[in-house]
Amino acid sequence: MKKKILITAGAIDVGGVERSLIGLLSAFDYEKYDVDLFLFSQKGEFFDLLPSKCRLLPEDKRPASLYKSIRELIREKDFLAVLPRLAAKAYIALNVGVKKRERHKQGGASLQQAYWDFSIKPIKALEKDYDAALSFIWPHHFVAKKVKAKVKLAWVHTDYNIVAIDKKRDEAIWQHFDKIAVVSDECGKIFKGVYPSLASKVLTIENVLSKDHIINQADAFDPTQMQKEKGYKLLSVGRFCYQKAFGFSVEVCEKLCESYPDLRWYLIGYGDEEEKIKEKIKALAMEENFIVLGKKKNPYPYMKACDIYIQASRNEGKSVAIREAQILGKPVLISDYETAGDQVRDGFDGIISKMDLESLTFDIRNLIEDKALRQELTKNTLLSDYENLNALEIIYNLVDKAVAQE
Repeated sequence: MKKKILITAGAIDVGGVERSLIGLLSAFDYEKYDVDLFLFSQKGEFFDLLPSKCRLLPEDKRPASLYKSIRELIREKDFLAVLPRLAAKAYIALNVGVKKRERHKQGGASLQQAYWDFSIKPIKALEKDYDAALSFIWPHHFVAKKVKAKVKLAWVHTDYNIVAIDKKRDEAIWQHFDKIAVVSDECGKIFKGVYPSLASKVLTIENVLSKDHIINQADAFDPTQMQKEKGYKLLSVGRFCYQKAFGFSVEVCEKLCESYPDLRWYLIGYGDEEEKIKEKIKALAMEENFIVLGKKKNPYPYMKACDIYIQASRNEGKSVAIREAQILGKPVLISDYETAGDQVRDGFDGIISKMDLESLTFDIRNLIEDKALRQELTKNTLLSDYENLNALEIIYNLVDKAVAQE
């Protein structure tokens, strides 16, 4: 008899975590496991990428309301959803405060946590019993409190040092899980430092990626805008937020253009800081050199067309985009955020640079000038295995063990 697995997530918008979810679902062994997928909101550009072999559960109005604005809910006259959202906003205003949230630059997380804290009670529990429940995207309230399963597993995709949330309330949710999956060893080390009481539950399960899918998608079309340019082509992909520091990348681009006036730095993504980035581009007169391409469902043709992939972030958990660029054989340069060593073997399959203007400019310039170094990095990425299919075996073993112990 097949074992029954539930996987939960929010919406399936364009993003690295969402792409890793698609990779996990695509690689699952559906001959041995029945997989139900419960998306709290059935929307997003990646919706049609969901594999047909997993069973998509019907959308539930209550959790779906958490992915709508309060204005939308008022228009729909869904006042049962509006009241806890307003209560959550009031709670955050009184207990966290705008200044503290701005200092952490991650204030949205505390509000999202409060939304779930105040809204979880009336949400209906799933009737089906599962052998395993995998809560793939934080917050993890639903699987913690509304699902029955022999084993529960929840994921950490970020550097927990930077998340501005109520740690005591967050820890109480994590206590409902048998195991906590971190996407890199360093990510796990940071998480255990924040929650030492949970250390015994933590295990590393890296993002599952499909090499064949990425390569096939990279050949889906030709990005003519990039291909016609004669200068060096750099590319960055990610959400437009403080963490990714794309405004700072514009400053690095300005310095590089002093030596390479034909250089083009392309940016794919979307987010709250888009206008700030565009303002910085205009202020530094970089309109011809730093080009915002916006949201792209398929970023891989652009990765294939670039000369160097850059991720100069302030923080990362484990960037999916970096791994995808490496799968496509691109020379990669990243900043020295805390988990960088789990992402790149410095000098072997990428370069780790200090996160300051002088260092990033120098190291990117060096990579541009040193063709032999670029070729060596490319060779080593193409010889490396970044799919992490062994991660599935860790999940299977947890499920099988839980069933055997019943």
